[in-house]
Amino acid sequence: MVYSAVVTAPFGRLGVLCIDGELLELCFLPADQPLQSPMAGSLEAEVARQLNAYYADAGHVFDLPWRLRGTAYQLRVWREIAAIPCGQTRRYLDLSRALDSSPRAVGGACGRNPIPIIVPCHRVVASSGLGGFSQSTGDATLDIKKWLLQHEYR
Repeated sequence: MVYSAVVTAPFGRLGVLCIDGELLELCFLPADQPLQSPMAGSLEAEVARQLNAYYADAGHVFDLPWRLRGTAYQLRVWREIAAIPCGQTRRYLDLSRALDSSPRAVGGACGRNPIPIIVPCHRVVASSGLGGFSQSTGDATLDIKKWLLQHEYR
């Protein structure tokens, strides 16, 4: 994947994709991914600035132009996720009931969220634990989910 910038994060790197003045994607990348600095004054630079503001203060409210691309169902799930306040979580089960769906379907949509952190899918957890994150239950992505949740609960 080609990103318009690759920026640092406390848990590794983030690939940033902006097109036509809108943020379309944030992607978790390994810590050794080469950086690609955003151009000064660009939307990518503003994304990086606001992400850094969030890392410094979990209560930071993002104010970025973004567009979600997905199915009608995914868009419904992502709207529900976007409404979860900082420092709170919802279970997949809770969201599935609100959407008249299933927890597995909610989890699938969460995993396909193209702009995590901004649309805070890390705030969605399983009934008995963290659940998955970013289409994975592996340590690398779960460590990011743990970091984000711990950051918001300080």
